[in-house]
Amino acid sequence: MLSIVVAKAKNNIIGKEDKLVWHLPADLHHFKELTTGHVIIMGRKTFESLGKVLPNRKHIVFSQNPDFKVKDENVQVVHSMLEIQEYIENEEENFVIGGAMIYNLLMPHVTKMYVTEIEEEFEGDCFFPRINPEIWKETAREKGIKNEENNLDYDYVTYERIGK
Repeated sequence: MLSIVVAKAKNNIIGKEDKLVWHLPADLHHFKELTTGHVIIMGRKTFESLGKVLPNRKHIVFSQNPDFKVKDENVQVVHSMLEIQEYIENEEENFVIGGAMIYNLLMPHVTKMYVTEIEEEFEGDCFFPRINPEIWKETAREKGIKNEENNLDYDYVTYERIGK
């Protein structure tokens, strides 16, 4: 099964120039807790923005470039939906982590979303798709702790697909 993990601003911005536009260490910790020990699926730009292969996770990287290769046993480069079909059908939870094009491509196959909703608008060039309340039901909400390190208002929200 596929689940999405994303942090998004009030205006659905998720990034600018292939980078996050906010600094929220608590959300990075939340991301690590959710995804460690699981498969993470992403686009090439997202993979490159990580700066390294994340420990204890298998990385599936979508790329349209047939020459794009990564020499690491924890990274598999794929070029088609057919190559990730097993992760869609698998009972294990596999996480889609971005970017915008990959979220849009895989959203129809996603069962659950873990969304960090930041209560502020940002400028950016990367958007998360609108969450349609006819398709998605909010099943959990937890207020994020605002402090010196995490100086934004935010909530951790879980959505589940209705009727799946």
